[in-house]
Amino acid sequence: MSTTPSAPAAAPAATEAASPYSRKNPFPAKLVTNRRLSAEGSGKEIRHFEISLTGSGLSYEVGDAMGVYPQNCPELVQEILTVLGASGEEMVNGAAGSQVPLRYALSNDYIITQPSKEFIASLAAKIQGNSVIKDMLADPLRKDDLQKYLWGMELIDFLVMNPSIQFSPDELIGTLRKLQPRLYSISSSLKAHPDQVHLTIACVRYESHGRQRKGVASTFLADRCGHESAAVPIFFHTAKHFRLPEDPATPVIMVGPGTGIAPFRAYLQERKAIGGGGKNWLFFGDQRSNYDYLYRDELEAAQADGSLTRLDTAWSRDQDKKVYVQHKMNEHAEELWKWLEEGAHFFVCGDAARMAKDVDAALHQVVEKAGGRTPPQAAEYVEGMKKAKRYKRDVY
Repeated sequence: MSTTPSAPAAAPAATEAASPYSRKNPFPAKLVTNRRLSAEGSGKEIRHFEISLTGSGLSYEVGDAMGVYPQNCPELVQEILTVLGASGEEMVNGAAGSQVPLRYALSNDYIITQPSKEFIASLAAKIQGNSVIKDMLADPLRKDDLQKYLWGMELIDFLVMNPSIQFSPDELIGTLRKLQPRLYSISSSLKAHPDQVHLTIACVRYESHGRQRKGVASTFLADRCGHESAAVPIFFHTAKHFRLPEDPATPVIMVGPGTGIAPFRAYLQERKAIGGGGKNWLFFGDQRSNYDYLYRDELEAAQADGSLTRLDTAWSRDQDKKVYVQHKMNEHAEELWKWLEEGAHFFVCGDAARMAKDVDAALHQVVEKAGGRTPPQAAEYVEGMKKAKRYKRDVY
């Protein structure tokens, strides 16, 4: 999710093509660094992870993503086993089609948090008499009601709330969906960190319905991969749509609030390593500067050495009126327009639902205001950037 360095820079010893590891055969990597980026008192738990690639033969490009095959929380697995009255040694169908112990299947093969449609349907079929779930399932017009009812509920909630309903190990496994790998934007360059890959991840922890919940992959990395025996199964996912411009002299504008900064940290490392003189402008923001300023020391050092030409930050809760990255774009519309007219590539990473839409709207406004374009002309200009592959997004 390069070009030849102008100064000596370490390169990976092998290419992914030469590596025996892939999505189907992930590399059991070692987590070497796990540190919190957001300060204590922040409303978020953002962590920086460094993972060793030594012995893997794997490599990646900045802009790519890394896939992590997580394991489910062992405490949650045990709670499900206890409710089922199972030992965990019962043999069931694993995700690969072979027979595996139930504990292994619940730990490694299946989603045991969000209940599947198959599980809800099976549960409803086992309930004697009328029930809320049965009523909502039977009425297609109540689909939204069902989604609201299920929000924040996990598999264990339904098992605990319905103690009289019994699922055999095979029955339960038959209703579960396969546990999928998580893809994360890479926040490092191999030229700066040979044989390593870095990630910048928000750890998900929250409470719903009186129970503490955990993000499957984020807490797998944060809580359970810090000792020798806990490997992190990984692979790389190529993201050709999110590459740096081939010419290192090309200006680059990056908009990445929150963990959206991840690929841009990698870009800055790469651009510094290869040289070329291209200008770099980063828009970064979050809630509070004293708590949520990710990689502050690194960014300030990059400004000092000139590898980060310009940095504009937006803190939504440091003042009464909320300020976001799109507001900073409009504030500096004239300068932003100059960069665009110089051929700058415009990158966006982060939340697709709101941020990316607001940034896109701001980009159109910059072209209208500073570029003297009508709304249709601005839309045409931005569309031209997309066609020229100068406007690139990695949103989720």
